Amino acid sequence: MACPVCGKVYNKSILQSYANCCNQPLVINFNFSTETKADINDEVQSMWRYRNFLPQISTENIISLGEGFTPMHTFEKLGEQLNVNLIWKDEGLNPTGSFKARGISMAVSKAKEFGITHCVMPTAGNAGGALSAYCTKANIKATVIMPEHTADLLKEECRAYGAELITIKGLINDCGILAKEIALKTGAFDMSTLKEPYRLEGKKTMGYEIAEQLNWTLPDVIMYPTGGGTGLLGIWKALEEMQQMKWISGKMPRMVAVQSENCQPMVETFNKGKLPDNFTPLSSAALGLVVPYPFAKDQIQQILHKSNGNAIAVTDNEIADEIKKVAKLEGVLLSAEGAACMAAVKKLLNNNWIKKEETVLVLNTGSWYKYH
Repeated sequence: MACPVCGKVYNKSILQSYANCCNQPLVINFNFSTETKADINDEVQSMWRYRNFLPQISTENIISLGEGFTPMHTFEKLGEQLNVNLIWKDEGLNPTGSFKARGISMAVSKAKEFGITHCVMPTAGNAGGALSAYCTKANIKATVIMPEHTADLLKEECRAYGAELITIKGLINDCGILAKEIALKTGAFDMSTLKEPYRLEGKKTMGYEIAEQLNWTLPDVIMYPTGGGTGLLGIWKALEEMQQMKWISGKMPRMVAVQSENCQPMVETFNKGKLPDNFTPLSSAALGLVVPYPFAKDQIQQILHKSNGNAIAVTDNEIADEIKKVAKLEGVLLSAEGAACMAAVKKLLNNNWIKKEETVLVLNTGSWYKYH
């Protein structure tokens, strides 16, 4: 594993957090050469079917609740209305109701292998629930720090799994400050987004699934609801690995980071090169998008530019409208984050950035039911 900026190599056989040389997320690099699609374990109906393409973990240390290999569907009526081939991937069917299960499964598995007995994490909601569940199965103590305004159901989920839940006034960045303090004081391992290298590896399985489920052809555009950005980075990492193995070829998808107008640091940076001096993040109905200062901001921007992608923000009213429209037309209740992506699709169609008849993939990263 190495720093993505200076290339400094870190020893993967010992516990690592992030690349403190350049204050960047650590990235695990693989030298895939002889691996083929036959190395996918078709008998496993979870993300662990791609175990040969993930960091190696002893079988007895794998902590799994059946996460991953979520279905993809076509929005036929919406696609016909908009004149695009509209696909959505339902991450809300993961254990604990969100895509967070993927990264947490991998990270907690590796934590168990390294003998970690206590994990601490700041969360906007879903990641905390996932950490609570997977730590319980691994017999690891979990401390979760969450904004007070988070939905009560998400708080009760953590308590139900037996985690220590701390709620504070503020946003996830404020929770992150306290998580760091607790880690320094107690020796707990800080599992904040991209402050360790394994959650990214779990999230990258979304990219492998997208390619496999689409018979190794890729969509023109991938719409990703972006808070901390681990999923966006993970999907791109998987696509580059499959490109390296020559499983996929041709044009890569254009990646789109979708944010809330209440908190749009990646949109501001994409459009202006930096955050404005008066940047004032607020909360949003899409809790997962409220990450004012993503640790992986540099990598997110690189992928958006490298893929000829885009960054776009939508309002809470647009999110609420889209939830209702999709439910009434397609019989599907999207999460607020998934609905944000649908609202963004329409905006990008209106300005002709998405072309008619292109294939667009929307990631619905959680379950609507978690917020109510």
